[in-house]
Amino acid sequence: MAEIKLCLLDRDGVLNVDKAYLYKPEAVEWVTDSLKAIAWLNRKGIKVAVVTNQSGVARGYFSESDVIKLHAWMQEEVQKAGGNISAFYYCPHLPGAPVKEYDRDCNCRKPKPGMILQALHDFCVGPENAFMAGDSPRDVEAAEAAGVRGYLYHGGSLLEFMQGILKEEK
Repeated sequence: MAEIKLCLLDRDGVLNVDKAYLYKPEAVEWVTDSLKAIAWLNRKGIKVAVVTNQSGVARGYFSESDVIKLHAWMQEEVQKAGGNISAFYYCPHLPGAPVKEYDRDCNCRKPKPGMILQALHDFCVGPENAFMAGDSPRDVEAAEAAGVRGYLYHGGSLLEFMQGILKEEK
């Protein structure tokens, strides 16, 4: 089996409890052991990147600046817990969006693989050296469209879920 070098994670529902259109740090509720999972992956030499649809931008609920600020805050919290998220990728687009600037059918909105392909390129990692964990079938579909193994997370300890995946990958 190929050596795993990159873990791609969906954000809402995997790192944090999925609350509709989350953009405020004070509303973040971390998923059980999500911070520990990132630190554990990093100690194993695996980089972590987040790939997340953020249609709240296209809907006018918050701005791209709000998304970037939230991701910076999340990164600080992850680092306090001993981990690091190497990159955040987000898609602000939505076909038929009320904010016309974001009204498009792009390649980055999951289940399309654009964000995953960009991460693989940015990290110089082949699809065989990466995996994706998400809480929606569209996350797995996006991973598979990029040639990456996708895993559906159903809740519980994210650390235990990651340990199970890596045990399976051997």
